[in-house]
Amino acid sequence: MLEQMRRLMLRLKTMGWKTTELKATGARVIGTRAVTGVMAIGLLVSAAAQVQAQASTSDTTTATQTPTTRTTLSKIGPAAPVTYANRYELYGGLNFMNFQGGQNLPKRMNLGGGELLGTYWLTKHLGLSADYRIDAGTTPVLANPFVNNRPLVYMNIAMLGAQWRGPKNQYVALNYHAYAGVGAGVFDYSLKDLPPYTGPLSPRGQVGLYTNRTKPMAALGASLDFNRSKNLAIRLSPDLILEHFGTETREFFAISGGVIYRFGKK
Repeated sequence: MLEQMRRLMLRLKTMGWKTTELKATGARVIGTRAVTGVMAIGLLVSAAAQVQAQASTSDTTTATQTPTTRTTLSKIGPAAPVTYANRYELYGGLNFMNFQGGQNLPKRMNLGGGELLGTYWLTKHLGLSADYRIDAGTTPVLANPFVNNRPLVYMNIAMLGAQWRGPKNQYVALNYHAYAGVGAGVFDYSLKDLPPYTGPLSPRGQVGLYTNRTKPMAALGASLDFNRSKNLAIRLSPDLILEHFGTETREFFAISGGVIYRFGKK
């Protein structure tokens, strides 16, 4: 095929040279070259069609192979189906939580840290969970002559609760959860140079932060699991946080994202 194209191109080119040698007009030379170009394009399209036809014939031949032959050509099998038949589940991720470091502070603060969660599935839908979070951040304080920066606050939170597995398929699963426990807050990390707290008018009292304390906390929310395989998924989990560090229960927002690993058979 390529040899035929080469001969035809050489012949067309020779025709163009002869036209020039016979002192043809400029329009005739241009027309000859245009015809030559069109014919060359036609040959290329014809060659491409022939190659495509050969490829189609090859595909047809492959399709007519026996199932055993086609199996030997495949080196990677399909992914295992996500059955949610696991007994245990471990989750680890990064956590963000909104909070207020003192009863009368005019502005809230942001805490960032990590979360670890373990779940034991009693049934296909109900699981018992243990949750641990550690978060830290800086907070605004009341105007005072003792602290001009944003003091550091950190907190350890431990909760127990349950998860309920809702709608699910091969790709994603929705879970609901409710945890309750305690949060241990350290509010004087940046106030070590100040005298101990003795009342609202003491130096620490004028800053406006809570004293170090452990108080009830709860997390109500849901998680969305994006399956990567039978055992591995990516989780996004928003929460409504309830705390009672002051004189009343307050609500805050939290969200975490990370990796979940499923293992063990029921």
